[in-house]
Amino acid sequence: MWPFFLIMIFSESLKKYGDFQRVYKSGTSYANKYLVMYVRKTDTGKNRIGISVSKKVGNSVVRHRITRLIRESYRLNEWKFDRGIDAVVIARPGAKERNFFEIESALLHLGRIHKIVDDSRQKEVEKENERNSDLSD
Repeated sequence: MWPFFLIMIFSESLKKYGDFQRVYKSGTSYANKYLVMYVRKTDTGKNRIGISVSKKVGNSVVRHRITRLIRESYRLNEWKFDRGIDAVVIARPGAKERNFFEIESALLHLGRIHKIVDDSRQKEVEKENERNSDLSD
């Protein structure tokens, strides 16, 4: 059994071709230098995320590395994203030489543009952590 902090709690993966096509056709898209994000609102309480990295970006090793970076960026920030969305993240060739923090920043930037990332949750968590640390002293 995986520890709960290693898995995405509120999300699943988009895997089927039809699911990707539905997001492409009826979702909205925004892009930045490294990533393109398509988002489609759903009625479910879960998010589904699909990641696409084409051969234009690099060989298999490079494509899998970028996929892992995007997935980990999402996993660590999953609680900031609204619930009930299908999202497809497409890596652009510029993402090839980027590190984790640049990919994470690009992903959160697109989330803010789509208005599906709530940065006020970060402030709530920080306040809660301060209260808990004050109680433990």
